[in-house]
Amino acid sequence: MKTWIKRTLIGLTGAVIALGGVAACGHRMHHGMGSHATPEQQAEWRGKMVDRIAGKLDLDAAQKAKLATLGEKLHTQRLAVRGGADPRADVQALVSGTTFDRAKAQALVQQKTDAVRAGSPEVIAALGDFYDSLNPTQQQKVREFMQRRGRWGHGGPRG
Repeated sequence: MKTWIKRTLIGLTGAVIALGGVAACGHRMHHGMGSHATPEQQAEWRGKMVDRIAGKLDLDAAQKAKLATLGEKLHTQRLAVRGGADPRADVQALVSGTTFDRAKAQALVQQKTDAVRAGSPEVIAALGDFYDSLNPTQQQKVREFMQRRGRWGHGGPRG
């Protein structure tokens, strides 16, 4: 997968997750968002995240609905990129023999890239619809929150 595609997806996903306060809710991810969580548990976690963000940004009902739609699109995109199998098992299968299975690796990358290409327009549209529905004060809160958090997963900006 090309670097810019990865960065774009990570950025989009990171922005939404950052809004939810991953650092504040990190302990919940192990219980509600893990790969072993049921769809009902995952939906419950997304609902709690939407409520948390709605409270911090003082969202109205229409904005909250757009945020919920964004959460659903991101979840659908994540499932599509992940595929039906266990990603760890997919990678382990590449090195299970005496040689690296280049053809299988390329097919796996192509599958992930196709999933990203297919789902990205909907995710981008949902993110745009949500962000554009925010008033200037709410948009500023989002920008400030993202600056405070630094880079997603790194605890701060890299030098």
